[in-house]
Amino acid sequence: MAIRKNNTPLHLYEKIWEKHKLSRFMDSITLLFLVMLLAYRLFSLLNNHLFTLPYFLAFLCESWFTFTWFTTISTKWTPSHTRTNLKRLLLLEPYYLPPVDIFVTTADPVLEPPIITVNTVLSLLALDYPSDLLSCYVSDDGCSPHTFYALVEASKFAKLWVPFCKKFNVQVRAPFRYFSGDDSKAYNSNIPGFKQERLKMKKEYELLCQKIQNADQKSDELVEEFAEFSNTQQRNHPTIVKVIWENKEGVSNGVPHLFYISREKRPEHPHHYKAGAMNVLTRVSGLMTNAPFMLNVDCDMYVNNPEVVQHALCILLDSKGEKEVAFVQCPQRFYDAVKDDAFGNQQVALPLYIGSGFAGLQGIIYAGTNCFHRRKVIYGESPELDIQNGNKDHAFTNGTLSEKEQTKTFGTSKEFVKSAASALKQDKYTWDDNCNIQLDHEEVNKVSSCVYEYNTAWGKQVGWIYGSTSEDVLTGLKFHTKGWKSEFCTTDPIAFRGCSPQDSVGQMSQHKRWSSGLLEIFLSKHCPIFGTIFGNLELRECLAYIWITTWALRSVPEICYALLPAYSIITNSTFLPNQGVGLWIPAALVLIYNISTLLEQVLSGLSIRTWWNNQRMARITTMNSCFFGFLAVILKQLRISGTVFEITKKEEPSSSYDDGNSGRFTFNESPIFIPGTTILLVQLTALVINFSIRRGSNTHYGFGEVFCSVYVVLCYLPFLKGLFGKGKYGIPLSTICKSTVLAFMFVQLCRWQNS
Repeated sequence: MAIRKNNTPLHLYEKIWEKHKLSRFMDSITLLFLVMLLAYRLFSLLNNHLFTLPYFLAFLCESWFTFTWFTTISTKWTPSHTRTNLKRLLLLEPYYLPPVDIFVTTADPVLEPPIITVNTVLSLLALDYPSDLLSCYVSDDGCSPHTFYALVEASKFAKLWVPFCKKFNVQVRAPFRYFSGDDSKAYNSNIPGFKQERLKMKKEYELLCQKIQNADQKSDELVEEFAEFSNTQQRNHPTIVKVIWENKEGVSNGVPHLFYISREKRPEHPHHYKAGAMNVLTRVSGLMTNAPFMLNVDCDMYVNNPEVVQHALCILLDSKGEKEVAFVQCPQRFYDAVKDDAFGNQQVALPLYIGSGFAGLQGIIYAGTNCFHRRKVIYGESPELDIQNGNKDHAFTNGTLSEKEQTKTFGTSKEFVKSAASALKQDKYTWDDNCNIQLDHEEVNKVSSCVYEYNTAWGKQVGWIYGSTSEDVLTGLKFHTKGWKSEFCTTDPIAFRGCSPQDSVGQMSQHKRWSSGLLEIFLSKHCPIFGTIFGNLELRECLAYIWITTWALRSVPEICYALLPAYSIITNSTFLPNQGVGLWIPAALVLIYNISTLLEQVLSGLSIRTWWNNQRMARITTMNSCFFGFLAVILKQLRISGTVFEITKKEEPSSSYDDGNSGRFTFNESPIFIPGTTILLVQLTALVINFSIRRGSNTHYGFGEVFCSVYVVLCYLPFLKGLFGKGKYGIPLSTICKSTVLAFMFVQLCRWQNS
């Protein structure tokens, strides 16, 4: 729908191009020194016959680093952000405001406690948007009666919470954050009666938390109360769909529709993790409300800006945006940062430079949460450019598909095919006058069954795309390959906030899942290179996708490069140029790179300590989490094992992170800590050899090798402390023993190579 006034297109947003001149200059100098180092090494190999194993390996690793840095610069070179015009949107008649379906996903009531999901849902129900145009669907892949009970109680609390938020213009609408005291500036204490109502609301919220906590302790009673959950297992149960709250009167300032969905799961049928859940939500919502736009949010990402829907619609409803923009991605920010970001997972500078860089190309990647989708695009509609190029996927939108082809595309549910056709052909976003929800259990159970997607286009050309545990990036890549664009919606204040892993175990597990899923995309038929050759993926967008999908591959050259200093010391050889111009090139490169990254962090408002933590964690996660992600994909490609979707544990809002151990590394017996422990032991062995055995002797290696070895030890300082730690703060003895054996084998291999 092109919104017009007096036949003139209304531009509801504009794209602001940023320069980041200093970042550009520093990045270019870094690339220049990388190229100079490669040229020097190549010249040395060809003319001085320095064809030694460490020298050649260093050349290969540095070639990869140079390519990675080139893709990084290409991604960051033309950053942009959007500026929305809410005044123009609000001037439009309510007739033009479209309904929005909201999807919230949760998968495990233990790792993702219901109280977290409840706070997210409450913040969404209280959005500053006509309530009769909002419908919230909660997907519970854990099939938990506790989660359902928590949502039922939350809906009762919402009848008090939503009017309270809108009456007093509360900014932060997740109760646990609002009542924490951290956002006291948002309290409008000048309005009469505010303090009394706020105190009442706080007591009601505490009562809600108590009910949910008590329900978790009385599982037997819950099963009796909710008969449909009896005899169900997390991975073996029928479909359960319940209307928790229905806005029957169509009141614009009331509580939006709220639905609970637990799709059918059977052990013998693949369920495709989150992508499968999102596709079920799409079909069920298509039968019940069929809104033209959909917002998907993880269960731990609450609304921090209640006007976020309006901001996103400014882009999606713009006369140009509706022809080009498939989805609008909001950045992820976190409320529970450990001091100085000890685990390097706050992602403050990354969206500012890399995120805005993506936005300046064909568009930002789909990050899996905080994203507004156009239902037409999810159903497979192609942009005008793709249609002009003769793409066959748009045939259904033109009504040229036969009934048999429609069934092959969308499935056997005639009611859903009808709703899909209505959504694809819709040119005006109006709400049905009849706001009552018609729940057809037979059709809903049909579209959410395990076998519905068989022999259809779901997961291939329609819906969220299957084939990777990073289904979000893969789905966004599919849209970009077809020629669609996306926009990065940065609001003030930030639109959503969530919780991040609060220990090293969760952080490492999360990065392993990300890196393995991204590498699956690169090695599949959806590889961005194919998207550029055979599709409409722009070249620089392709390079940006290559930068992110090869994340796991970086682990191999980084591990190799980290071991080269120790190898050189043990074998009394060198891998760094140690004379003339060659001596200063790597030194200048290290200096320029660190100054560049430090400036970006400081300009993003972070401390020097935070910068170091991010640098350290980048090395640790790459050489441990990403390496195991790499191994997982290789084993899957060899059909030895399959990838596993690991859910990151979410801490309950009441948890305290400011104790004396906040920011300390924790360990367990997972093999993911073996590479780091082994690398640390190898470096320590090399340094002992350097400072004791070879002190004063004739050495071929120089200061550079010793410096690099010390640098790696400093990066792995948390592991060094873990060698002497106790309990969860100590590296398990089994891990130390395995790493010791590997380190001993490496040292012996070095000596054998040198003999």
